[in-house]
Amino acid sequence: MKDLPTERLENQLPDKAPLYSHGEAVTEANRCIYCSDAPCVQACPTGIDIPTFIHKIATDNVKGSARTIFNDNLLGYSCSRVCPVEVLCAGSCVYNHWGRPPIEIGRLQRYATETALARDAELLKRTRKAPTGKKIACIGGGPASLAAAGHLALDGHTVHIYEKRAYAGGLNTTGVAPYKLHAHDSLKEVQMILALGDIELKTGVEIVDGEASDGQVSAQTLLGDYDAIFVGIGLGPDNFLHVEGEDGPGVVGATEYIEQLKLDPEAKLDGIRTALVVGGGNTAIDVARELAQLGVPEVAMVYRKTEAAMSGYAHEMVGARKDGVRLVENRQPAAVVRDGDRVVGLRVRATDDGASEETIPCDLVALAIGQSRLTQLAAAFGEVELDGKGRVRVDAETNRTGNPKVYAGGDCVNGGKEVVNAAQHGKLAARAITASLGA
Repeated sequence: MKDLPTERLENQLPDKAPLYSHGEAVTEANRCIYCSDAPCVQACPTGIDIPTFIHKIATDNVKGSARTIFNDNLLGYSCSRVCPVEVLCAGSCVYNHWGRPPIEIGRLQRYATETALARDAELLKRTRKAPTGKKIACIGGGPASLAAAGHLALDGHTVHIYEKRAYAGGLNTTGVAPYKLHAHDSLKEVQMILALGDIELKTGVEIVDGEASDGQVSAQTLLGDYDAIFVGIGLGPDNFLHVEGEDGPGVVGATEYIEQLKLDPEAKLDGIRTALVVGGGNTAIDVARELAQLGVPEVAMVYRKTEAAMSGYAHEMVGARKDGVRLVENRQPAAVVRDGDRVVGLRVRATDDGASEETIPCDLVALAIGQSRLTQLAAAFGEVELDGKGRVRVDAETNRTGNPKVYAGGDCVNGGKEVVNAAQHGKLAARAITASLGA
């Protein structure tokens, strides 16, 4: 991978939950009561033994703590920073029922993984098995493929990751809010995964159905060249509204715009005084918070229903309000208003009375209304089925598709969930692939 540009807007946003010091970590770890049949473990999609890794921190066994985490989740570092722990492990902590603050599981997990790897970069390599001679292709370089590749490499297989972008890491690199995880930290985790074994990352390569041209490889070629294939292609481009005035400068897809803020050294916010974000999900909240934290004076979210109906997490909306973000409820965008090429407002229609319209002044409209599917590519591998929503159908225990040689995971399977869900898919698929290859 090429180096990231040093001058990027995301670097202006500080880490919202900095790395614990040794004393802070041990003090917090000693709050844990090490529940049997712990609800926090049940709430973790990868099933990390949370009480055990916390107990090891309390006894100053940081390497042992990290091994416990990585055994179940090779992306334990990034998950410690991007997981919505408030609705997963920490949200299930028994302390919540006693009116006390839950254990800071995410921050303890970050302390264990980051500290242990800083002390011993070879920590996980020592568990690698002897080479098997088997070769697996991972399509896409996001969390699901990285997790699969890491587990497969530790099982002794050769893995080739095909990523069409210049950088691997998926949304951890391009789409996660910088105050949770900066792109350079995501790429450090990518390098950690690549170092686990015989893994080769091929960036700038697109997988296509049928005949391939320069910079492309056909799905059919991969089927012939590899013993197994894992498809972790994520989601496609942002969806748009298809309303009057939408086409042109000043109207952007949210994930594409976040990627510019994170990676593009030319990205600027000059002249943007008022930004509107259309949508009520977590991506909408993220881009709104980023714009507010980067100094845009007025940022508002426009949502077609009430706040109670939003899919975005309540704790994230609390943070957004602290950042100064307003929420405009019950408003459906009807048109983008322009003065020449310049956006000057968003005309919205009330959804609670169905009649009235108003124009909200703005300089920028960011659309966070979902992403398209890329899963027709998965179907190119043959015998791979899609469901009615365009998601790849897989066996829930193995993540194997209808083609016994092809496995899939991450957003292309679940429609867009958390990094930790993708990590679990990659782990399940890797274990199933190793079992199927008799290795």
